[in-house]
Amino acid sequence: MTVLARRQWPSRSRPLLALTATLVVVLGGGGCAVAAATDGESAHTDPVAAATAAGQAFLDDYVDVDGRVVRRDEGGDTVSEGQAYALLIAVALGDRQRFDAVWTWTREHLRRADGLLSWRWTHGAVVDTNSAGDADLDTARALVLAGERFADPELSAAGGTLAASVLTGETVRVGTALHPTAPTPPAGAAIEGSGLVLTGGSWTATSPATVNPSYFSPRSEQLMGSVSGDPRWAELSRTQRAVGWQLVGTGLLPPDWTAVDAAGTATAQPDPAGRPPRFGLDAARLPVRMAESCDPADRALAAELLPALDRPDASVVAGYALDGAPLVEWTHPVALVAVAAAAEAAGREQQSDDRLRAATELNFREPTYYGSAWVALGRILLDTDLLGGCR
Repeated sequence: MTVLARRQWPSRSRPLLALTATLVVVLGGGGCAVAAATDGESAHTDPVAAATAAGQAFLDDYVDVDGRVVRRDEGGDTVSEGQAYALLIAVALGDRQRFDAVWTWTREHLRRADGLLSWRWTHGAVVDTNSAGDADLDTARALVLAGERFADPELSAAGGTLAASVLTGETVRVGTALHPTAPTPPAGAAIEGSGLVLTGGSWTATSPATVNPSYFSPRSEQLMGSVSGDPRWAELSRTQRAVGWQLVGTGLLPPDWTAVDAAGTATAQPDPAGRPPRFGLDAARLPVRMAESCDPADRALAAELLPALDRPDASVVAGYALDGAPLVEWTHPVALVAVAAAAEAAGREQQSDDRLRAATELNFREPTYYGSAWVALGRILLDTDLLGGCR
């Protein structure tokens, strides 16, 4: 199976970001929000308006009328991850019509017999039936939130069913080695006994499991636990928090992929192309997931990454060795959103705003499916309560 090849790196180098562009975003039917950043000038944009504009742009540009999310710059295929992103964005924006279209297409074309979602569809058929843990968990979150927002118990029930399938088919139990290597880990970062960890998908359901740390989603897990009453969701969050601190506790960046053995030891793995472990466009999502968490230990993990990701003497790039050494000379909107998340978790709001704005501007000049999705999700998750808050 080929799920590990999900995030393809561009074959050509991209130019470094220039911070002198100007972007004007028009909101359909509701006025406009101007995010002007010229020669370091600070923009004064309403966060909800900016998030709405970014979300609407993704839905308009990448979601077909039948609800299929098309990776137009990656061969025109569809993956469960993209369907999940569209569902999260649609419910955040309160777009019931678009949500229903995306969920209907997802349910009819990707849902497997075990309730999980097949990962990849192209040319009219599923071509990879393996599931992806992040897509399934994000979809479950979107369905539960949609059931609440649109007062539709059937959507809530569908989310609960999918979440139960995630616990059954995409988690493994690991042992007691889940202790971070940082000298003074934050409270709650260490656990005792065994725990569950989310795997890459149904294709790696035994130990040692292949794990993508950027799939960890404390807010999704908290929501699933609250609606189901199942204590395994809290256990999952505790275990994954410990895995995260184990990966960054010695000052290293977390890798795109890692293996977690039966004892609970996390070991960085090569990337899908066989190159040495790296912090790339997958791992860049981890600080976003942790920064939106309501748990201080998760937010501390995101903040821990800031010095390595946004050094004053270097540009933000799209890939790093685990020791922080740049591996490429080009940047990507997702890399900038990662910095924004780490800065937000560290309490540096202006730095976070600047990087979110830079990500938006770069994606405006060089639009991509993945960049557009995470510019929208970054603004929604970091700057608004459109998908819920911690109050």
